[in-house]
Amino acid sequence: SARIFKFTGGKNWKLCTIYTAGAFPGVLISMFLCLNIFLTLYGSAKRVAFFTIFLAFFLWICVASPLVFLGSFLGFKRDVMEVPTRTNQIARVVPPYNPFLDSNLCSLAIRIVPFSTICIEINFLMEAIWLHQYYFLMGYLLVITIVVGVICALLSMVMCYIRLCSEDHRWWWKSFCDTATCGVWFFLYSIWFVVMRMNLTGVLPIIVYFTYMAMMSLAAGLYCGSVSFLSTLWFVKTIYRSVKLD
Repeated sequence: SARIFKFTGGKNWKLCTIYTAGAFPGVLISMFLCLNIFLTLYGSAKRVAFFTIFLAFFLWICVASPLVFLGSFLGFKRDVMEVPTRTNQIARVVPPYNPFLDSNLCSLAIRIVPFSTICIEINFLMEAIWLHQYYFLMGYLLVITIVVGVICALLSMVMCYIRLCSEDHRWWWKSFCDTATCGVWFFLYSIWFVVMRMNLTGVLPIIVYFTYMAMMSLAAGLYCGSVSFLSTLWFVKTIYRSVKLD
């Protein structure tokens, strides 16, 4: 994040580091704390002890965050990433092209492709977590995770190439969003799973289930989106390095 922030002309690297260290872990810890407070008020035996919460907070503040600051400091010390061609300071007007490629329907169709490769594995994993079954395929889960990353990278590069051929230079956020919302499909699948496969009674189990599934969906979306963006950035630099300009 530090190198990309410097590449885009950012100056306040400390603020970028704070956001990097606190945004994603902070959201997860906040959701977990709210859930634990709710469980405590209900007197549930599934609430987490205060020492465990303090230990997680300590690891975040005293271990993870200093490492993020160290990585950002080293990243800003490195040279700015070079671009293979000169770019204009004023963005060009994007000509009209196929409206389907620029619509949310196209993105929605793209987002289901990475999820479709792991839906069976997700079913096994959720059965192990929520239906108290055994899960032994940790190595296979790692392979599936890598395969999903490769598929996200290929999809984002293909879509970026199609947009660049249509003279659409706005690929930065689109490359991230094309596959980041795979987490939305993950969450929708969790809704189907709780309706069709589980028999939850009461408000408390449903709140616990959807809180944890929201955290998992957020993590999956950030993973897919980050892989897609970094792959697309490498792809754009590679193809423009091969362009011969007078």
